[in-house]
Amino acid sequence: MEGPSSASQDWAIEVQGLTKSFGTHLALRGVDLMVRRGDYVVIFGPNGAGKTTLIKVLATIIKPSSGNVRVAGFNVRDSPVQSRRKIGVVSHQTFLYDNLTALENLKFYGRMYDVPNLEERIHEIITKVGLASCLHRQVRTLSRGMQQRLSIARAVLHRPSIMLLDEPETGLDQYATAMLREVLDVLSAGEGTVVMTTHRLEYGLKMGDHVAIMAEGRIAYSKSKQSLDVDSLRQTYYRLTGTAR
Repeated sequence: MEGPSSASQDWAIEVQGLTKSFGTHLALRGVDLMVRRGDYVVIFGPNGAGKTTLIKVLATIIKPSSGNVRVAGFNVRDSPVQSRRKIGVVSHQTFLYDNLTALENLKFYGRMYDVPNLEERIHEIITKVGLASCLHRQVRTLSRGMQQRLSIARAVLHRPSIMLLDEPETGLDQYATAMLREVLDVLSAGEGTVVMTTHRLEYGLKMGDHVAIMAEGRIAYSKSKQSLDVDSLRQTYYRLTGTAR
């Protein structure tokens, strides 16, 4: 079993030459991305740019075709379980089991991650997302907004140091959006790391401290947001992707 690399202590995420193909379609074409611990990186890009595929590789949901990917110091190909224990994922896909109750879902994930004092932690997090009254309802009976709140609870249940967010604003109600922002603020204050994808330039620029633009399966642009405003980012985005936002 591989341990975390001593050369990787400053980096939460290291991606070098990453490719991912689905049959004859090459979704990622040599992605390079380095994210320091404590950074909040927002990745912009149009549909089909490879954003979701990149997040899925980082989350160990799918395997890379080639290249080197380390998350929390672990190689995701060789040590997916170890890296997964450090990750929370929020996306338009909830990763919940429809036929289980909210409580059963959280217990399942909590046991999988060996969460200490699990019952207490579940009560704490389910109260924070405003779903205490729905704890014994099957997930399939919950509204889409409630399911997304529960998916946020699932994602942070084990107190991950790295959050991966794939278009997280999709499907979130106002309460869940505010709650997610609070969770991310707490994570950032504790030197946690966030990587978020979105196609909404103004929203993303407000959230992160570093920005990147994906186009045709590659990172085409990367910069600290300190010297950026929405208009200049929009111009760069259009130049690189050919689409307006």
